[in-house]
Amino acid sequence: MKTVHMAVYDTLADWEVGAAVAHINNRAWQREPGAFQVRTVGLTLDPVVTMGGVRIVPDLAVADLAPEDSVMLILAGAETWMGEELVPFARKAREFVEAGVPVAGMCGATFGLAKEGLLDERRHTSNVAEYLQYSGYAGGANYVDEPAVTDGDVITASGTAPFDFAREVLGRLGVYESHVLDGWYRLYANSDPAGYAVLAEYEARQLAAAQ
Repeated sequence: MKTVHMAVYDTLADWEVGAAVAHINNRAWQREPGAFQVRTVGLTLDPVVTMGGVRIVPDLAVADLAPEDSVMLILAGAETWMGEELVPFARKAREFVEAGVPVAGMCGATFGLAKEGLLDERRHTSNVAEYLQYSGYAGGANYVDEPAVTDGDVITASGTAPFDFAREVLGRLGVYESHVLDGWYRLYANSDPAGYAVLAEYEARQLAAAQ
């Protein structure tokens, strides 16, 4: 089973990554071939409390995380990205990208990626362009005013775009075929019933294949 790692820390904006994480894990719950699992990574193994008040005990510490053991690192927003506390995660993101393993960051995490220099030469987005300027980065000309952007091994998104972020993450991982992913997005982001029909057909095919 392929492992996706999600960073966890105090004041984690849990709603930002809920859609992505739930649907990454969905295939594992259904025991589908090629499934993914999500493991959490903390600064240490000490419990953290999200912005929503959820207590999480990390599966491993960031110092023990290696790119070769992962297929993606997910970084959500938090109140502490503009300080020094979460720098180890930004540095780990650089390690991942240099090893050719994708990193997905949204909201405050984009500040950490920018400060680490990972957005200097990549198309990217964030909450607003001005927010990233405080990082001192050199990538302002590559800022794109879109909910979510993928450029190579780096995905970025606004904190108000959890389903756009999830679509980029699921697409980069290849969790769903492209037309199924489109149906997934239409259903969950736009409440389009036609998207449900696509997903229902997909689930029926998966069930038939498993029998």
